[in-house]
Amino acid sequence: MTTLSQAATPKGPTDPAATASNVPEFSVTEISQALKRTVEGEFGHVRVRGEISGFKQAASGHLYMTLKDDQSVLDAVCWRGTAGRLSVQPEDGLEIIATGRLTTYPGRSKYQIVIESVEHAGEGALLKLLEERRRQLAAEGLFDAERKRDLPFLPEVIGVVTSPTGAVIRDILHRLADRFPRHVLLWPVLVQGDGAATQVASAISGFNAIPEDGPVPRPDLLIVARGGGALEDLWAFNEEVVVRAAAASEIPLISAVGHETDTTLIDFAADRRAPTPTAAAEMAVPVRAELLAQVTDDSRRMIGAMHRLVEERRLRLEGLGRGLPDPRRVIETGAQRLDDRVERLGNAIRGWLRQKGQQLTLAGSRVQRRSLDEKIARGQERIRDQAARMDHLTSRRLADAGSRLDAAGALLNSLSYERVLERGFALVQSPDGTPVTTVKDARPGAQVAIRFHDGAAPARIDGAGELAPATPPPTSSAKRPGVRPTRRKKPDPDDSQGSLL
Repeated sequence: MTTLSQAATPKGPTDPAATASNVPEFSVTEISQALKRTVEGEFGHVRVRGEISGFKQAASGHLYMTLKDDQSVLDAVCWRGTAGRLSVQPEDGLEIIATGRLTTYPGRSKYQIVIESVEHAGEGALLKLLEERRRQLAAEGLFDAERKRDLPFLPEVIGVVTSPTGAVIRDILHRLADRFPRHVLLWPVLVQGDGAATQVASAISGFNAIPEDGPVPRPDLLIVARGGGALEDLWAFNEEVVVRAAAASEIPLISAVGHETDTTLIDFAADRRAPTPTAAAEMAVPVRAELLAQVTDDSRRMIGAMHRLVEERRLRLEGLGRGLPDPRRVIETGAQRLDDRVERLGNAIRGWLRQKGQQLTLAGSRVQRRSLDEKIARGQERIRDQAARMDHLTSRRLADAGSRLDAAGALLNSLSYERVLERGFALVQSPDGTPVTTVKDARPGAQVAIRFHDGAAPARIDGAGELAPATPPPTSSAKRPGVRPTRRKKPDPDDSQGSLL
């Protein structure tokens, strides 16, 4: 075995103290070269078993990685010429047996293995532990789909659990500003290393503990985010304390740990998994411009639908209006029918009285002279009884007829347009008495009459659409074409019934 003193020749003593102690003195390069020769001499050919972590391929084609177990790590390098001949392609989490030689790298004071060949050693220890933990937590129901909550459509406050110094928080804030700016609360934590899992779990629980009416707004949505990295770099998000905190969160949670190909246990417990932190921001809020366009389009469609509905109802109302009879003609027909019923009632009463008188006369002529006084007395009593009954019957029939007459009069009065005039409305008529119902018929300069409940006033329509005094309307003797003038009967002073029109 070559010792360091034999591997290097020290310089001559320059210090009296060194000469006195007889301790050899080396330069940094000399000691580094001596260590390199010693390591390469003792470990020129070794086989090392470990799990690959932090694998990367340089632009030169050389492969760099770390082999590790549960206690130690060993840097490894595979030169480009050897990498093309490897039977197993290295990747993170793969447990391998690497054959090569140990050497040192003086530029960084570290030792490493130069890999010459690689073979499988089975599933990586970390992956085994990860799979066992995943099955255990899944058996407890922490990953069940029934536990997942829907994300709010537009959260007012978004809580972010991540490192305050990394690019993740900048990417999230930038994406939110582009899509729909929201109020963001950052809970700074470590995202790898000792204590990272505890800080992440405490941040999730802390956000959930914020009262809704407190001075700090309670988030409507949580985002747990971290950039990509090796499996051991993301291991904090595989810890049981983090997974249980995510599953117990009452606030909907998005997991955005690593890149699209990275999978951690918090992804299974979260309500939604995002492939990247930027994608998590896209899931959190909609695009404001798209919402404005949708609202504008919905408003335009709603207004168009309302216009079509109003036009349809207007046409339907006009159609129904054309099917209604003229109220004036209905009143005239009712008045004529009422007069006919009154006349027939009077004739019926008089005929009935004549019939009863004839029957009475015939009955009296048959009365024999025998017991004339008694029969006359009975006849007179019977006549009085019949007269009383006749009076009662006549009064009752007259009362019934009066009730029907009053009902017909009330109906006639309710159908009269004069009642509408008494409520403050006015009727505009042309000189021939035709109602003016539209602006189109109200031509400038036309003579009209405005009828109120207590009379009519003449007017003229000027060019501005305003009413102005004009010549009186034509007298009632003017005849309308095709309309027969109605003659009003003079009131009969002896007619106690009065006039209906």
